[in-house]
Amino acid sequence: QVQLVESGGTLVQAGGSLRLSCAASGRTLSYPTMGWFRQAPGKEREFVAYITYSSGSTYYADSVKGRFTISRDNAKNTVYLQLNNLKPEDTAVYYCAAGKLLTTMQNRYNYWGQGTQVTVSS
Repeated sequence: QVQLVESGGTLVQAGGSLRLSCAASGRTLSYPTMGWFRQAPGKEREFVAYITYSSGSTYYADSVKGRFTISRDNAKNTVYLQLNNLKPEDTAVYYCAAGKLLTTMQNRYNYWGQGTQVTVSS
C-alpha cells in the first residue's frame, strides 16, 4: 500500500504563486508515477500533471502548461506542484495520486491523498 498526504493549499490572490507538497510512504517504488488532479466546485475531477520516478518525465494538462511545474524529491518521497500565475479558475481541491502507468486517466491511479484546498481570489 501507499499513503499520500498533501499540504500547502491556501487562499491566494490571482497572479500569485503556491507550492503544494505530497508526501508518500509505503510501497512507493511499486507505483512510480505520481499525478496531480484537481476538482473544482460542481465539476468533475481533472488531470493536472504527472511525473515518473525514474526519468522524471513530466506531462501537463493544456490548461496549466507553462504555469504549473511538477517535480519530485525521491530521497524525501515527496512530489511537488509549483503553481504560478494563479487564476480564479484554478480554485479547486488538489489531489495527488500514485499509479503504475504513465496516464492522465484517474481511474488508472491506485492510491489517492485526501486533497488540499487551493482558493484563488480575483
